Amino acid sequence: MTENQRPRYLTVAEVANDMRVSTMTVYRLIKAQELPAVRVGKSYRVRLTDLDTFLDSRRVSDLEDIGDVGS
Repeated sequence: MTENQRPRYLTVAEVANDMRVSTMTVYRLIKAQELPAVRVGKSYRVRLTDLDTFLDSRRVSDLEDIGDVGS
């Protein structure tokens, strides 16, 4: 990142929309300290890079990792 580039911050609603989950799920992840966030007043912001890192860390590498889903 260059000096002129600043990290992009997302609202909880934007994170929920990107992940296709509810805002409550995002709040739970933040409260559990699984998803890093910054408190701004009464709301939270999540860095886009932190969201990418979070999602990458939960990537399923192959079908064996899925297990017996639906059985």
